Amino acid sequence: MFSKQNAGAFVRTGRAMLMAGAALALTMTAASAETLRWARVADALTLDPHSQNEGPTSTLLHHIYETLVGRATDGSLQPRLATEWMISAEDPTVWVFKLREGVKFHDGSDFTAEDVVFSLDRARAESSGFKALHSAVESVSMVDDYTVHVKMTGPSPLYVQNLTNTFVMDKGWAEANDVVLPQNFAAGEENFAVRNTNGTGPYTLVSRDPEVRTVMAAFADHWDTAPAVTEIIYTPIAEAATRVAALLSGEVDVVQDVPVQDIARLQQTDGIKIATGPENRNIFFSYDMTSDKLISANVDDNPFKKPEVREALSLVIDRDAIQQVVMRGQSQPTAAPLPPFVNGWTAEMSAYGKPDYERAAALVAEAGYPDGFSIDLHCPNDRYLNDEAICQALVGMLGRAKINANLVSQSRSLHFPLIEKWETDFYLLGWGVPTFDSAYIFNFLVHSREDSYGSYNGSRYSNPDLDAKIEQLATLTDLAARDALIAEIWGKVMEDRVFLSVHNQMLAYAMKDSINLDVHPENQPKMTTVTFGN
Repeated sequence: MFSKQNAGAFVRTGRAMLMAGAALALTMTAASAETLRWARVADALTLDPHSQNEGPTSTLLHHIYETLVGRATDGSLQPRLATEWMISAEDPTVWVFKLREGVKFHDGSDFTAEDVVFSLDRARAESSGFKALHSAVESVSMVDDYTVHVKMTGPSPLYVQNLTNTFVMDKGWAEANDVVLPQNFAAGEENFAVRNTNGTGPYTLVSRDPEVRTVMAAFADHWDTAPAVTEIIYTPIAEAATRVAALLSGEVDVVQDVPVQDIARLQQTDGIKIATGPENRNIFFSYDMTSDKLISANVDDNPFKKPEVREALSLVIDRDAIQQVVMRGQSQPTAAPLPPFVNGWTAEMSAYGKPDYERAAALVAEAGYPDGFSIDLHCPNDRYLNDEAICQALVGMLGRAKINANLVSQSRSLHFPLIEKWETDFYLLGWGVPTFDSAYIFNFLVHSREDSYGSYNGSRYSNPDLDAKIEQLATLTDLAARDALIAEIWGKVMEDRVFLSVHNQMLAYAMKDSINLDVHPENQPKMTTVTFGN
């Protein structure tokens, strides 16, 4: 039977006002218990629910589509389209899901088990950004209209944790609109599901102008309690000052990504309140560790293949300076590429030392680069808190070890495909862990890129022995042995310096003081949870 499971321990104001007034196409009506105007730094990359495993995309889609199970603010699992889930008493390799009856898709069609079978199969397709979550799935079958069996390659006691961002589509709608397979985002593919939706979620799509505005209305036939917010106007605002100015001027009601430099001022502003908390997300740099020659370097080999250079990188990064100067104290510096929420995190992994620029420069010379080398550093400028500024800080630090980094800063819509297509030597990435388990990181970022694994392994890191151990985690039922194997994998990953971790991200939401919205550890606020009143 279903049981909740704990998933982890747990201005430029004048100028900005003018920019907001000139640049934003926002409604000027007063906020009410019906309409909520929500702004954040970035838009969803696509509305195809299985294309991009990416934060802002999933956050928006959670309002239109639904998952079998959900994740509460405290990290526990909650029933959504599945009301119960259990491992079969007859076969420990089979997960049984009992589905909610009486659920309707937005076009009025009935939700049944065939939609779940179709959606889990679609999420396992080659072009899906979620396929690594389902790598241990052997088959999905419909037992009756409201029962689904998921057959695993072996006992998988934690598989249900992988389902919190896997959305369910209407099989008939997908077939009718020729979207049986997910959009191949990295290849620039378009399909009907990129701009059109048909979910079972609490809101229907009213209109969509990508990167400008998305409007959603409460779905009258939704199975759950009607939300206080009956209309959502979602507006991406990349410029930090403009985002804050829009809140101060009354053009928006909630700002999800509050610039760290504005938190203190907003806390002292009448009519505005701030909700803060740690995010289940690590920010790190990674690099091509295996190619014989890099794309952008001015040398004829690959410096990142050499342990001395990777050690030098670890010695130049000043995490405390980034926290104090760039993040204004709003981060948790760490050498571990996973947050404390995640099973497998240890204080020992997180510990880091002070920078040693003299030693770093000596290591670069010892590696065969007495004059240093040059390299492009790719960075998004509209995804993470102060992402471009973090990269700028690292550029200065690298220079002290004679590593001349040329910063290439661009939108995440251009940045992420570089990683997926192996077209970057050196890059910044943030990674949340919705399963609250290290296997999620290993499957996407550490395992060799093959089959359903390694889709975001931009470092090209490949260790067959480690790959086998990572695959073993999916079906290891002895949890103590599993934790020991996770520790063993992390030991090798940290030894090889696959990641150059910076910090765990902190979150701040700013809103009118009549609005109540808690910070979500995955930075996936759901507007169904909003209440009004001081």
